[in-house]
Amino acid sequence: MDFQPIGGAQERLCIRVDKIYDWVTRQVDIGPIQFTGISGLEALEFECNGVTGLLADPCDFLNGTNNNLVVSCFFTDAEGTPIDPLKHGTIICEEIGDRQDVNVTLPSGQTITLQRVKVLIKGFVIVVVSNAQGTLSCISRPIEFTRVEKFTLCAPPGTKLVCDFTEHDCDASIMCANSTFQQLDISITLCANVQMEAKVKLEIVGEFCHPRQEIDIACPPLNVPPQCPDIFPPTNH
Repeated sequence: MDFQPIGGAQERLCIRVDKIYDWVTRQVDIGPIQFTGISGLEALEFECNGVTGLLADPCDFLNGTNNNLVVSCFFTDAEGTPIDPLKHGTIICEEIGDRQDVNVTLPSGQTITLQRVKVLIKGFVIVVVSNAQGTLSCISRPIEFTRVEKFTLCAPPGTKLVCDFTEHDCDASIMCANSTFQQLDISITLCANVQMEAKVKLEIVGEFCHPRQEIDIACPPLNVPPQCPDIFPPTNH
């Protein structure tokens, strides 16, 4: 049966949508977050193939120097489960405090009033230190990182912050001396995508969408291989 599309006449429509009042992107650099000496080692709470406490010193347990240890860092939740930082909500990005009006002079010389918005960014990472062969490793506890960023935005009353991340990087490095832990540094980079939005009702002139016709996929005809009539079937029995 053929599909009959809805008529194409335009109509006045009232729709409810998210209106974007402002939109900026920013590279957010966090760190270096440093852990030094015995207190730093205790705070990291490494677990090295079942060994914990001060005996779980990656520099000693892995018998490493600065040159033969492999250090990696990845994002997790508070329990240490790996996450996708680009998935909305896996890293906290929320507005805190009150908004303040600020006067801003545009390149044209015009002065306008915008709002200063404080945004809390918070999440967790885990550091893994392995030997060069990858056969032994020490894993830290989930390490919390936080940062407050200030944005100057068009954020009138009734708008809300919508924030996610488009890029991410976590880098960690360890320093050992005489097979003893000295220092661990963690640096985090996030590309924040920050919008101020509000639900609004808009009147537009348009027409309803309709699906396209489905393309029928026909089976190809059967092709019979050609025979060799000069020799088969034989004419003489």
